[in-house]
Amino acid sequence: MRRKIVAGNWKMHGNLADNEALLSALLAGAGDVKAEMAVCVPFPYLASVSAKLSGGGIAWGAQNMSQHGKGAFTGEVSAAMLNDFGCKYVIVGHSERRALYGESDEVVADKFLAAQAAGLVPILCVGESLEERETGVTEQVVGRQLDAVIAKAGVASLANCVVAYEPVWAIGTGKTATPAQAQAVHAFIRGKLRALDPVVADGLVIQYGGSVKAANAAELFAQPDIDGGLIGGASLQADEFLAICRAA
Repeated sequence: MRRKIVAGNWKMHGNLADNEALLSALLAGAGDVKAEMAVCVPFPYLASVSAKLSGGGIAWGAQNMSQHGKGAFTGEVSAAMLNDFGCKYVIVGHSERRALYGESDEVVADKFLAAQAAGLVPILCVGESLEERETGVTEQVVGRQLDAVIAKAGVASLANCVVAYEPVWAIGTGKTATPAQAQAVHAFIRGKLRALDPVVADGLVIQYGGSVKAANAAELFAQPDIDGGLIGGASLQADEFLAICRAA
């Protein structure tokens, strides 16, 4: 049976004092959570977060990384640097990185490869825009994003990753894909991979992300192919995030 994973994406939020309070509340309330919990935090806070969470049962990771190992890449952060802080996860290909910073499918695939080579577990984000949803090309878009990774890393690489389906039109908008809409895309992803490797497909954790809240989490996570969530704004509120984790 696939494990459930709920990961918080803090995005560009947080400060030392608020982070300390949030993590203390999460650690205090996580005792009855059966799903795996993780937080993906801004680079400057990796040291304090790793110190706070070490040995506490909540994993941590980063929101991005460079596809390059080292060199003249001012402002970038390598996978090896993330390893120095004990990261388990790193988000690659988030729609905000694709849209705001021009990350192509090829760049995302390179980051995926670099993360796995360093022993990190990539959380690979895929998803369509509102225009793409309305023109009926969701499966083509998501399929293309997956194919870029499979072409470079092979389908077997997906045995050591998490895929997060995030419809771009539902991220931070308050709009959420209905459970049926989300399940349909998750089933497409698993079915596409099953045609290539049934064992990988059946074991793959596919998260849903896009305005997940405590109020809608249980219904989303009850879908057969939804294995947890990648949570944005709600992960900044301890009670809300814990309720989402319990729903998984």
